[in-house]
Amino acid sequence: MTTASPVAGAPRAPASRVPVPDSRAPVFLRRIDSPLGRIELVSDGEAIVSLAIECDGALPFEDIPEQTAPVLDVAVTQLREYFAGTRTDFDVPVLLAGTAFQQTIWRELARMPFGTVTSYGALGHATGRPTAGRAVGGAVGANPVPIIVPCHRVLATSGRITGFSAGEGIATKAWLLDHEGIEHRL
Repeated sequence: MTTASPVAGAPRAPASRVPVPDSRAPVFLRRIDSPLGRIELVSDGEAIVSLAIECDGALPFEDIPEQTAPVLDVAVTQLREYFAGTRTDFDVPVLLAGTAFQQTIWRELARMPFGTVTSYGALGHATGRPTAGRAVGGAVGANPVPIIVPCHRVLATSGRITGFSAGEGIATKAWLLDHEGIEHRL
């Protein structure tokens, strides 16, 4: 079962969707340049529902024209502040669709303070699934709003980066960790 619930920002009921001709096409979309490459933010008009970091020069909705919403403007401002080193947390509303287990993991990630790190095993323990390492890794990797929901702050117990599903993968994760002053191993 797939559900949608707020993970960060002000709690709210799921927004009704505005119909669009292509069901994969977002209703509201903004792109910004960043030190990681271009970032594409998608919103339902009330919350951020996805964030993609450019990979191999492409973004998921490259062919869709931008259409902004106030929540996207707030997210863009907060991301620019984060990259400039003046913001350490995000308070933009986020609405993530996923399984109950994924949402439990994403809520734990959203609580992690800037500059801190956890391990996949610690996330499993914190969510009552101490032996679910692969499932935890899958949930972390399925996070549709990286950076704002800081999945980059999860490392192997040894402090090693074991993967990253956003942008250019491990190089993107290493940049984010370095930006936050988090020690890690490749």
